[in-house]
Amino acid sequence: MANQRRRSKPARTDTRRRFARTARLSETLREVIADELTKIDDERLGFLTITTVDVDSEMNRGIVFYDSIHGVEGDELILEALNDHRKRLQSVIADQVRARRTPILQFRPDDAIRAAQRIEEVLRQDEIRRKELFGDKKSES
Repeated sequence: MANQRRRSKPARTDTRRRFARTARLSETLREVIADELTKIDDERLGFLTITTVDVDSEMNRGIVFYDSIHGVEGDELILEALNDHRKRLQSVIADQVRARRTPILQFRPDDAIRAAQRIEEVLRQDEIRRKELFGDKKSES
């Protein structure tokens, strides 16, 4: 029995570790950016929510997804404001986040949030139509 090899647990895959690190960095960047935006006195950024940040594994680029109460109509002004403050945000990230690099930020509206809102609106309209057609009774199957 002394000659038998002990089986060791397989080492964690590098991709799983990289994903966990990237996810932590993304969440940290989201928090830092959202916090800094509250300190910026720019009316174009009112009612803005940073929903997520996607960072590549090398920390070269970070795509900042946002949503706003102004919807699609406000995107042009919001993108302009975010790009105006991009260097400030990157500087704050460099100061607060312990990483070898500071990603270059790009900003995009969060289409997933907007798609979910459209689906919710369609469902709401369907419920209204069903009530108009069938009254308060639910349709019988």
